[in-house]
Amino acid sequence: MSSSSLTASLHTSNLRYPFVGSLNGFHVSSVAVRRVGFVRKVVECKESRIGKQPITVPSNVTLTMEGQDLKVKGPLGEMAITYPREVKLEREEEGVLRVRKAMETRRANQMHGLFRTLTDNMVVGVSKGFEKKLQLVGVGYRATVEGKDIVLNLGFSHPVKMEIPDGLQVKVEENTRITVSGYDKSEIGQFAASIRKWRPPEPYKGKGVKYADEIVRRKEGKAGKKK
Repeated sequence: MSSSSLTASLHTSNLRYPFVGSLNGFHVSSVAVRRVGFVRKVVECKESRIGKQPITVPSNVTLTMEGQDLKVKGPLGEMAITYPREVKLEREEEGVLRVRKAMETRRANQMHGLFRTLTDNMVVGVSKGFEKKLQLVGVGYRATVEGKDIVLNLGFSHPVKMEIPDGLQVKVEENTRITVSGYDKSEIGQFAASIRKWRPPEPYKGKGVKYADEIVRRKEGKAGKKK
């Protein structure tokens, strides 16, 4: 059937077909396209719950503030920190510090809580100090302090000797309990982790070096052959 005869038959039957033209036969009808718009929404950064908490400074701690630099001096040592431009330090009253955001950005919200925690760790570290405890679990595992070194016997063919960093104190009790103390919390955690990595606790018998408050998830060994 030709296009002219098909068009004539459609006109006589009073049917409406949107894809049938009256002059040139078949054609594709145009469809109206709506313009899609995007609404830019301003996201307001909420204030950090940790960052807005005040920092209490004891009477035996001396603070020196110069621009974005802070120096903290106490009976256990001295520490310094430089704040980024996103945050600022304010001294509200005697013995109270606050870390505030200098601008409203996502990075400022992240730096707010981080540097408040770092500042509080400095104040607590130079006044009271921190400590991290480890425990040796295993037959023949023991530790001793020799001068400025700690010597570990962890089942290797030779003892492991590690130099104790400046500013840290290491104490060994009953040859199996190690206490790392000092005023720099990050240094304490780093040195304790370096001791633990020599023999991490294994999950079957629990042998190794573990933190005192660490819970080692135990696994069941292979069962014997059933008779």
